[in-house]
Amino acid sequence: MGNITRVNDRLLVWGAAGMEPSTISQACQAAKLPFVVSHVALMPDGHVGFGSTVGSVIPTQGAICPSFVGVDIGCGMIAVLTNLTVNDLPDTLDKFFGLIEKAIPAGVGQGFDARDTTIPDLSRVNLDQKERARAEKQFGSLGSGNHFFELCKDEQGRIWLVLHSGSRGIGNLLARKHIEGAKGLMRQYHIMQTLEDPALSYFVEGTPEFDAYINDMLWCQDYAMGNRVKMMRRAMTALRKVVPHAQQLQQINCHHNYSAKEHHFKRDIWVTRKGAIRMRVGDWGIIPGSMATGTYIVTGLGNPASFTSASHGAGRTMSRRAARERLTAATLAVEMHGKTWNRDKAKKLVDEHPSAYKSISDVM
Repeated sequence: MGNITRVNDRLLVWGAAGMEPSTISQACQAAKLPFVVSHVALMPDGHVGFGSTVGSVIPTQGAICPSFVGVDIGCGMIAVLTNLTVNDLPDTLDKFFGLIEKAIPAGVGQGFDARDTTIPDLSRVNLDQKERARAEKQFGSLGSGNHFFELCKDEQGRIWLVLHSGSRGIGNLLARKHIEGAKGLMRQYHIMQTLEDPALSYFVEGTPEFDAYINDMLWCQDYAMGNRVKMMRRAMTALRKVVPHAQQLQQINCHHNYSAKEHHFKRDIWVTRKGAIRMRVGDWGIIPGSMATGTYIVTGLGNPASFTSASHGAGRTMSRRAARERLTAATLAVEMHGKTWNRDKAKKLVDEHPSAYKSISDVM
């Protein structure tokens, strides 16, 4: 089994030696639920999350927990391989960085003044006028937290554009609505007291609440996928202003916070990946490190024990609050030496300090 640890009959852990006991304990809680099929697979970047463990792959039949996906439905990565090499780039990327800041709004609540009408069909979800306007204006924006854009080179010196984002404010709003709805049902049917964590509240398949959540979740995933595509198009336009002959050769776009109906172990089930990517044989995926480290472009091996999944990044070793308390902007600047980055916001980025994350090489 290599680096796989069988904690019990319901939980397999990749890279358990470097994982906090609290992380494994939380994953065990989800694995105990009666509608979990076979076992939960926990990836090597796992850490404690809201409701379910970040880095977990949870197969279910007959029910689903909205907190398994979490509040950033469809969060994921997009990467584009360009026709450029390092020799095509200017001596400094400062101009390009400035263009990216203008092309891709970033930060809490940020978006565009004009509404975008190219987003996935809004008639698929029940939104009021204010929510609809929010979804339209934020389509094509990055968000905050660990969402990022980067330009990097691979081993051959080829230039890639890489971006991390999800379903923005509308995904968060819909996710929280359904999470609270599930809790309400658990209280109504006197199931809440049987759950180890209220965040494990669930919807039963065949009910209107289940159908409503699946509908909204799938729409949010489409929104997130399109959101990343729009940002990458704007990034390529910005790149051409610096290097006019820049072209896109390949694009990879994958969720790592999502649920999908899949076929495993001779049955159709819902597979929810929270901080994990699907890696069937031949699938392309993106596994980023922290701010100062590299990103891996990978192809799948189709491991059945993980429900054909892999890790989604470096994984945190400390909370954002702990990072702000223990780390500094000065040491962040040292880690980022030699890179073009938003150094003027260093104090606000301390919670994304590389020291707050696991080593991406260890995870890989």
